[in-house]
Amino acid sequence: MTKAVKKLAVLGSTGSIGRQVLDIVQSFPDKFTVTGLAGGKNTSLFMNQISQFKPKLVYIAGKLDLPGNVKLESMEEIARHPEVDMVVIATSGRVGLGPTLSAIKAGKKIALANKEVLVMAGEIVMAEARARQIQLLPIDSEHSAIYQCLSGETNKIDRIILTASGGPFLNHAASMLANVTVDEALSHPTWKMGKKVTIDSATLMNKGLEAIEASWLFAVPLSKVEIVIHRQSIVHSLVEFVDGSIKAQLSMPDMRIAIQYALSYPERLANYGPPRINLPELNHLTFERIDYSVFPCLTLALEAGKNAGTYPAAMCAADEVAVELFLQKRIHFNQIAEIIEKTLSLHRSIEKPTLEEILKADEWARDTALAILSKVT
Repeated sequence: MTKAVKKLAVLGSTGSIGRQVLDIVQSFPDKFTVTGLAGGKNTSLFMNQISQFKPKLVYIAGKLDLPGNVKLESMEEIARHPEVDMVVIATSGRVGLGPTLSAIKAGKKIALANKEVLVMAGEIVMAEARARQIQLLPIDSEHSAIYQCLSGETNKIDRIILTASGGPFLNHAASMLANVTVDEALSHPTWKMGKKVTIDSATLMNKGLEAIEASWLFAVPLSKVEIVIHRQSIVHSLVEFVDGSIKAQLSMPDMRIAIQYALSYPERLANYGPPRINLPELNHLTFERIDYSVFPCLTLALEAGKNAGTYPAAMCAADEVAVELFLQKRIHFNQIAEIIEKTLSLHRSIEKPTLEEILKADEWARDTALAILSKVT
C-alpha cells in the first residue's frame, strides 16, 4: 500500500533550518509536499519559495504582491489548517509559541526547531501535548540524538549528556572577549546557522536553552542534564541509564540528518546527500569540561531554568535583545551576558505562570534590557 504524501507547513522557511527543510522536501517529492509557508525578512527568497513549492497558505510580515492562488493567513491559522499534516516550527524566539500551541490543539504532528517554545513555556506546551497525545519531534541535532537513543527503551534515564562544540571562543580567556568582533562571533567552527543561533552558540547560551528544552522534552530534572565540550561535533548527545550503560548517536555535523529524521519519523529515509562518517578518518573523539568563567551566558541560562517560573521567558527575551544589539555593534560581546544578568536581577518571577503572564514577562524583559543599554555603554 502506497503511503500518503505528508503535507507540511514550514514556519520560518527563509531561515537556515527552513531552507534545509525545503531542501529535503525537494529531494523526496514522493514523501512530502508543502501546504503552508511562513517567511521572514528575506522577501525575495520567500517569493522564490512560493514559486517553487506552490503552497496554498502563506504568512509574512509586511505587504507582498502574492500570486492569486495563494491565501495569506496567520501562522496560527496555517498551523491548524485541516490540509496540514505536520507543522515545522523553524522560527526563532517567542513567535514560535503561538503556532506550536495552535498545532498541538489541532492534533498536528510537530517538528520543533524553536528552542524558546519550551524554554519559555515548557510546562504549558508539554501539558497540552500530553493531553492530546501529540509527539514533539525535535529537529535540533542534540535532542534528535537523545530521541534516537531512547527509541525502544523502557528503562529510566539516569543522565542526559549534551555535547557542545564550544564555538569559536573555546580556548579564549574571559578577558579576551571584550574585543570580539561580530564577524569573529559568527565564525562557528563546525555548524552553519542563522545569526541569532550562531551568536548564542558563541556565548554557549544556546547550550543552556538546549538543557532546559531537554528537561521538558524528556521529562527529566534539569539537574540530570550535563553538558560537555565535544569539539568534533560527531557525537550529538548521549543518554546514560540506571545500570551505567551509555548510548550515543553519531553523525557528521549536518542538520539535514536530524531534520530528515523528524520529518519522516518513524520511517528512516535513505541518505540523499549529507556526508557519512568515515570512522578511520575521525582518528579521535574528545570530551572536555566547560570553563564556565568564559561562558557566563550558559550559567545564567541554567540558573534561570532552575529558578523556573517566568525567569526562563525573561532570560530568552533579554538574550534576544542583547544579541541583536551586539549584531548592530551597539554593545561589546561580553556585554550580552551583562544585560541578561542585570535584567534577571530586576525580574520578579511568577511561580506558575499562565501563557499571558509568560508573554508579559517577555515584554517586560525586552523593555528592561533596552533600558539597561544606556547604563552599560
